[in-house]
Amino acid sequence: MSPETIFRIHLLLGYVAWLLLFGAYIWPRLRAMDSIDAHRAIATLHSFRFFGLVFILPGVVGNLPAGFATFAAYGDFATGLLAMLALLMARQRFTFWLFVVAFNVVGTLDIVVDYYRAIQLGLAALAGELGSTYAIPILYVPILMITHFAAFYLLLRAQPKPDRRFADNAITP
Repeated sequence: MSPETIFRIHLLLGYVAWLLLFGAYIWPRLRAMDSIDAHRAIATLHSFRFFGLVFILPGVVGNLPAGFATFAAYGDFATGLLAMLALLMARQRFTFWLFVVAFNVVGTLDIVVDYYRAIQLGLAALAGELGSTYAIPILYVPILMITHFAAFYLLLRAQPKPDRRFADNAITP
């Protein structure tokens, strides 16, 4: 099999494995959580995206086109910083939600543009040039994309309204 075929199989199976795990264990928990806690959990995962800077670390990646590596590295870095800012602003609700939307929009666009550019540049055929970073698109990117979609769903879903029967009878100090 060619490196390009192996890479594509790995990428596809990375999504399949993460979707199976996400659907069975993560998604039910996220849906049941308070909205802020669910987004904090997703932001925590994305806060590690600073690791994408490894694409521009000399000696780690082989001969990838510089334009691809630089864009991918800084897109991940920006997403990671925005996710960290969301976590730091969890007590300031309005700012928290701004950063949640920002890191999800920037992060999703980063991944979509990286996929587009990778296809345009034929990077699947250069999979062997990824060196130790080969694991990033295979093991890490699928769960990032899946959690971005989950975050958008959670942002757009209707929030349950409190049951007024209980709220009216609550004892207040």
